[in-house]
Amino acid sequence: MKSEINHTKSKWVSISSSNGDSLGRLFCLPFAGGGAVAYYRWIDRILAGIDVARVNLPGRESRLREPLFTDPSSLVDTLVEELVIWIDRPFVLFGHSMGALLAFELAREFRRRHRMLPVHLFVSGYRAPHLPPETPFSHLPNEEFIACVRQYEGIPDLVAKDEELLNIFLPILRADFKMTETYVYREEPPLECPLTAFGGLSDPKIGREKIMAWNIHTSMGFSAHFFPGGHFFLQDSELLVLDQINHQLAGSFLRP
Repeated sequence: MKSEINHTKSKWVSISSSNGDSLGRLFCLPFAGGGAVAYYRWIDRILAGIDVARVNLPGRESRLREPLFTDPSSLVDTLVEELVIWIDRPFVLFGHSMGALLAFELAREFRRRHRMLPVHLFVSGYRAPHLPPETPFSHLPNEEFIACVRQYEGIPDLVAKDEELLNIFLPILRADFKMTETYVYREEPPLECPLTAFGGLSDPKIGREKIMAWNIHTSMGFSAHFFPGGHFFLQDSELLVLDQINHQLAGSFLRP
C-alpha cells in the first residue's frame, strides 16, 4: 500500500508513494470545482513504482480560505514554480476538464522554462485548446449559472439541494469557469511527448471530434479512448480509465 510522503516544501501537492525510489510521478490536475480528493482512490490503483501526485489548488478543501485563481496564465506560472521541486524524476501529467487545459499549458511552460517535458500527457473530457471557446457563462446570475454548470454534470444533487454547501461551492465553480473562459490559445510547435485523450461516450458538451482534435498537439504519438458515461465518465468508468493509464505507463516506464 502506498503512503503519503512527508513533504514540507509545498502545500500545492500531496504525493503518495510505495517507496522513496519510484520510477516516476503522475501529477493529477483537478476539474472545475474539484480538488485533490477526486484522485484519492488512484493512490493504490496506479502502476506500482509510480507516485501519485495530487495537485492542491487554492480556494478549496484544505486551502478553502485562500484566494481563488481566475487567470489561467497566472495559475500555470505559479504551478510551474511550485511543482518543479518535485520534478526530480520522470513525470507524467493528467488532467480532467479544466485540469486537462492546465496539464497542457503546464507541459508547454515546463518546455519553455526548463527544457523538460512529461513522459506522457493525458487530457480528459476537454476540447482541444485551439478550438473555438464555448459561450461564457461564469458572469450569469446564480440560477442561470447553475443551469449551465448542470449541463456539465458539475454540481452533485446533494450540493444543489443544500444552500449552505452551494454557497461554498459556487464561488469555486465561477472562478474555475472564468479561468477556462479567459484562456487564450497561442500557437506553438507540438509537444515532443506522447499524448492520450479521453472522452465520454455520452458527454453532452465534449463530442468525439473535440477530443480527436488534440492530435495536432503532439509529434510523438497520439491516441484517443472513449468510455461509458457523460462528462464525468472519469467517475463512472474509473477502473477502465485507470486500466488505460496503467497500460500507457507500463509502456513508458517498464519497456525493456
